[in-house]
Amino acid sequence: MASHRDPIQVLDEVAAPPTRTTDYGDDPAQVYDVRLPQRATRKLTVVVVHGGFWRPEYDRTHASRQAQAFADAGYPTASLEYRRAGMPGGGWPGTADDVAAAITAVRRDPDLGHPPVLVGHSAGGQLVAWAAAQPWAHGLRGIVTLAGVLDLGHGAQTGVGGSAISDFLGGGPTDAPTAYAAADPFRLAPGIPALVVHAHDDDVVPFDQSQRYAAAHHGPNVRLAPVGSGGHYGLIDPENPAFAQVLAAVDLLAS
Repeated sequence: MASHRDPIQVLDEVAAPPTRTTDYGDDPAQVYDVRLPQRATRKLTVVVVHGGFWRPEYDRTHASRQAQAFADAGYPTASLEYRRAGMPGGGWPGTADDVAAAITAVRRDPDLGHPPVLVGHSAGGQLVAWAAAQPWAHGLRGIVTLAGVLDLGHGAQTGVGGSAISDFLGGGPTDAPTAYAAADPFRLAPGIPALVVHAHDDDVVPFDQSQRYAAAHHGPNVRLAPVGSGGHYGLIDPENPAFAQVLAAVDLLAS
């Protein structure tokens, strides 16, 4: 049954505590939460990379119900934390370096021994799409971007997230061209399968962010999966009908 509450409420809803929290670095933000299913029925590890426009006030807590839903579906799950823009060591490239280090730690974690699929929402979509283009992505099963910020140059010019993109990268495209060249998924072809999930009615990150990315990297590795409704937050809300399409995308990579 569809929920009638305000979709943004998902940001304030928290799941039960994880199985454990593990450090991958010395900073308090360099951790990941492990959630293990009661019975692991899927031979794939889901790695959740939360969104929040790379801002310090949005941490992995708001993705806990999403992560728990993957565990409940039979997937061993890791939910990553990372330093965000405005935090010591955060922004570009520190945020991306954290995500890379966390993924390396997850791949070595004895409880998470299956090939990983990266699931990133909003700013997390940018981070997993960036990861998909790195040489070390070999061996990952794929990525699923959920309402991802996938064309940073266009997003900065059109005000996606207000000043979030320029805050993350240290300026606009003309101020920080090297950062945009290195960080922008629109310019980085993924070396692993990418399923691009986005709701048509998203009023936070426009649907054309995913359209532009899929068109730029048209080919067998990239598949655009439009969702009729659900807005920006339905894709991370297990109670929203849109979340079924997220599970289906992960299941597709699992198979």
